[in-house]
Amino acid sequence: MTNILFIKHAAQLITMRGHTERPAKGSAMRELSIIEDGSILSHDGKIVAVGKTAEIQKNYPELIENATEVDATNKIVTPGLIDPHTHLVHAGTRENEYAMRLNGKTYMDIMNAGGGIHATTRATQMAGFAQLYEESRKRLDTFLLHGVTTIEAKSGYGLTTEHEIKQLEVAKKLHEDHAVDVVSTFMGAHAIPVSDKDDPEVFVDKVIHEMLPEVAKRKLAKFNDVFCERGVFTPEQSKRILEAGKKYGLIPKIHADEIEPYGGAEIAAEVSAISADHLLKASEKGIQQMADKEVIGVLLPGTAFFLMAEYAEARKMIDNGVAVALSTDANPGSSPTLSLPFIMNLGCLNMGMTPEEVLIATTINAAHAIDYAQEVGSLEVGKKADITIFNVPNYLTLSYQYGMNHVDTVIKNGCVVVKNRQLVKQQNESKV
Repeated sequence: MTNILFIKHAAQLITMRGHTERPAKGSAMRELSIIEDGSILSHDGKIVAVGKTAEIQKNYPELIENATEVDATNKIVTPGLIDPHTHLVHAGTRENEYAMRLNGKTYMDIMNAGGGIHATTRATQMAGFAQLYEESRKRLDTFLLHGVTTIEAKSGYGLTTEHEIKQLEVAKKLHEDHAVDVVSTFMGAHAIPVSDKDDPEVFVDKVIHEMLPEVAKRKLAKFNDVFCERGVFTPEQSKRILEAGKKYGLIPKIHADEIEPYGGAEIAAEVSAISADHLLKASEKGIQQMADKEVIGVLLPGTAFFLMAEYAEARKMIDNGVAVALSTDANPGSSPTLSLPFIMNLGCLNMGMTPEEVLIATTINAAHAIDYAQEVGSLEVGKKADITIFNVPNYLTLSYQYGMNHVDTVIKNGCVVVKNRQLVKQQNESKV
């Protein structure tokens, strides 16, 4: 059955046109390419026309005659939002640790006492495939209701080959079943297992010589990530793990300089990582090296907000030529949120970003951070018809009214999957 969709009369059609070949940086992060009274026409899941409503109606009358029409009067239309850093697949929650932090314990205090990542690892190892799938599917539904049509999902709560594979296989199945596209990252190097804490090199060798070959053989991940932080993986260990992943065709990512300056940004530049994430404590040297090597900075203000920490210096990074993306860092311990629009609020209010920059950072730059910009992230002819419609009169309202979900309609591959803020159907039945 031919699928034709016509969205018409958008108050603002925000296309992000012109940033597909390279991520936007510097002043280009404010170039939204807005069309007033805009329309977009898609056919069989691909965009075939973008422009003024009157122009589209004049040039494509036969397609429009057979199209499903969506009236976007007094609303804004953007590319489907993209979340480039999540820990989607896991079991359980950690609200008890939230109370501990409110009583003065630090993230590393809790982790070193066997909580933190280790607590979620135990829960995830104990959970079967069906439990992990169902818990993660519900999270994907919530992402979709908040306008997200593509996410990255990391493993890292398995910490054994068997359980890392299980996480990645759940993510693969969700990608096949759910409307939201799930792009997978192997992150076996998320923490040192308690059993190897006295000799971390044993686990580093296991990641390199056992886990990476198996993940690559099964084709379960596109990226390879590591938590480069004191008490977790050293810069030298991180570099070895990332270089080993490159030999298997996995693109490097890195959790860098979250808790203290530790050279993570510099390692990202050295290994030509596609992104360095967190960066709350990144050095000026590291920021400049990232800019020089075109490493995208994926910033996670929800983590700083929840941990009551200082925020990454987004303004400095953008002004120094680093392409910036934003993400929820959705995880049970340090950022238990599934609302990317709220992260956009934090980007403006707590990191000095402009409303234009946070839109770029959650669409086309986020697409670049997961090597997906040729398919999604902007509203241009030939790309996937992944579209979010917000019930606001202009894009400034998205960052002005904080903590609210203004999503009205979500389109994935040219099909309406959220309408009037409700899921159109059960998203695990079939891929749209």
